[in-house]
This record gives sequence, structure tokens and C-alpha cells, in this order.
Amino acid sequence: MFKSLINLFFPKTCSGCNNNLTANETIICTICRHDIPLTNHYLNQENEAFKKFYGRVAVRHVSCFVYFHKKGIVQEMIHNLKYRGHEEVGTLLGNWYAEDLKKVSELSTVDCIIPVPLHKRKLRERGYNQVTNFALALSQQLSLPYDDTLLIRKVYSKTQSKKNLLGRTEGIQSTFDVNYSEQDHNKHFLLIDDVITTGATLEACSKALLKIPGASISIVCMAMTDS
Repeated sequence: MFKSLINLFFPKTCSGCNNNLTANETIICTICRHDIPLTNHYLNQENEAFKKFYGRVAVRHVSCFVYFHKKGIVQEMIHNLKYRGHEEVGTLLGNWYAEDLKKVSELSTVDCIIPVPLHKRKLRERGYNQVTNFALALSQQLSLPYDDTLLIRKVYSKTQSKKNLLGRTEGIQSTFDVNYSEQDHNKHFLLIDDVITTGATLEACSKALLKIPGASISIVCMAMTDS
């Protein structure tokens, strides 16, 4: 009774279209769940996301779950996650994508999941890392350790989404570093981020992790833009 009254006055809305959710829907509505643009990258090792890193950095696997289109379902979901505190979106996408990633043989040797970190100042400002819940869901579903201390962001920068292509790539290589020990040698790291655009951030993170002797890198993201 009390729960019904709360839903009457404060109805839960879909993170993809902002329409009210029905009693049997959670986070996104049935229509958005059906219409969300899946990439199916996990089915093709030589997919478009993997090709972004040709000649830039050696990676073993790259895949994104969905496409990010302007004014689309995924943009609304990511904005709700990143700027409006809807961290449950990350959990939903992580649990959903994990079922596909279990079928990727290249990921069977992953030793540890590493989220792309925020700078400490940015983390204080936002209150959370938008990648955390996605990475934790993958960690749980794939039975892999999660480590958010190995990779560090040394430089505070403005939000990437407000920068042009040049601004996204300038100075990014010196932004990240690693704090590792001998126990981290020879590991296959699964690097996790929200959206791939140019790939510059993930390239810089990968190069930082590759400072670890014997390290190898795979990348999984929630979404990929058209540009």
C-alpha cells in the first residue's frame, strides 16, 4: 500500500525515454530495452572498436555493448548515469553485457578488471565514478577481481564531452600512471570505460598499464559513438 502511494506521487521513470515505468519494469521500459542499438561487437574480434586502436596500442580485445547516438536512448541513459546520479544504469548494462562477454574466448584469460579512473578532484565533485557499477557488475558476473587502485589519473581535466576532437587528444598521454607491484606482472587486464569516441583516453590508459612487465590489455565499454 505504502509503496503504491510512493509510486503514485513519485513515479519511477525510464532512464532511456523518461516515460513512467510500469510495475514490472525496472530502470528502462520494455520499448527502450527492445529498441536499444546493440553493436554485437562480441561476435567479431576485428570489429570497428578494435580497429580504432590499430597502430596506436596493442590490445587483445575491444568491444562496446551499444551505440551512442545523439538524442537517442543510449545518450539519455548515459547522461542519466553520468550527470544525474542514476548509477543503477551501469549495473543494468554490466549485467546485460556480461552474458555476451562470457562467450568471448579472448577474455577467458583476463586476470583483473580495471575501471578508467576519475581524478580525485573530479570524484569529489561528482560523488562517484560513472564506470564503477558497470565494472563491478562485470566483475561479479564474470567472477573476476576488481581493482580501482592500480591505474591512477594524475591530471584534472574538464569534461571530455565538451571538448572538440583536438581537445580530447591533447596532453592525454601524460594523464595516467600505474601504481603496481611484482604481483601485477604478466597479467591480462580488462580496462572498462563508459563511451569510446576517439579512443584517446583508453589508449593513454592502456599505455600506462603496459608499463607493467608482461601486461596485456583488453577493453570493454558501455557504448561507442558514431564519430
